[in-house]
Formats: sequence, C-alpha cells, structure tokens
Amino acid sequence: MLGTGTWEQRKLGNIASKVNEKNRNSEYRTVLTNSATKGIIRQTDYFDRKIAQNVENYYIVRDQYFIYNPRISVSAPYGPIRINRLGITGVMSPLYVVFSVNNIDNVFLEYFFKTSFWYKFMYENGDSGARADRFAIKDNTFFSMPITIPETKEQARIGKVLDRVDNLIAANEYNLKNALSI
Repeated sequence: MLGTGTWEQRKLGNIASKVNEKNRNSEYRTVLTNSATKGIIRQTDYFDRKIAQNVENYYIVRDQYFIYNPRISVSAPYGPIRINRLGITGVMSPLYVVFSVNNIDNVFLEYFFKTSFWYKFMYENGDSGARADRFAIKDNTFFSMPITIPETKEQARIGKVLDRVDNLIAANEYNLKNALSI
C-alpha cells in the first residue's frame, strides 16, 4: 500500500553530487542532449547531424546520471531535469549540470522532476540571466533545492507505479496511432 510512511524534506545536495568528470582525451564520443520533450537523447538523433566537434571538456554522463539543462522552453519554464536511461555513457556540454544521486530511488526522483513541484524554488532563487533563453541559478543554490521524499521502499514502489502508467500510456498512444493510419 502506498502512502503508509512519513515523508521528509531533504536538500538535493544531501542526496546528490555534482559530476565534474571531464572527457579527457575524448574517450567518449557519443554526445547527448537533454530535451524537455524527449528527455536524454543522442545529439545526432535530436538534430539529425553532429553539432559538437571538440568534446574534450564535456562532462561524462554515465547511465542513470541526472542532467539539468538551463534552456527555457514552453514545456520546461526553468529547463528540464532528466535522467540518462539510454544504458550508455556519453558526454554533455559544460552548459549543463550533471549529477548522480545516492540513497534515493532514481525513478522516483525522475518523476519528481517531471512535475512542477520544484518550479517555485527555481522562480524564487534564480533568474533568466543575460540570455532570455537560459535560466541562471548558481550550483550551490541549485543543490539547496528542497525535495520531499518518503522512505526508500516507498520511493521504489511509487517510481514503479508511475513507470507502468507511462508505459501503458505510450503503448495505447502507439496502438491508437497505428489504428488511425489504417
């Protein structure tokens, strides 16, 4: 049964660590991007061509790492925060904030960042910066973001339920799309 435990408020920095590992010697070549609508995706799949040339100073993004993209869009007014679920290690521009989490269920946190619950914190603690298409927030401020979480087992159960619902919706959309094209 969901909702039986107590929830506590923690700072993102207490459950996550910023990743500063650079792609020295260009060991990794797969450049990733963080799309508000498609999540983490290969840059070549998103733009239909290779954009990045020199990736030596890019951050290494391992499977299950989170990425914050400060690019503002209609569907992500403070930029999207998504998880690398591709099952590969790639690299991302230093314009992004890459972080890994400890002692929290990744899927639960992924769905938290798909909500708007964290927008108020961003609104109150950052600004749109010099560029109108980017949201500016200092790293130490970003990692002070409060996140309310249940105990670990309940996080996993909630994440699993939300994943199943998403998969069911995707399957129904696919079936409907195919039925309409007949």
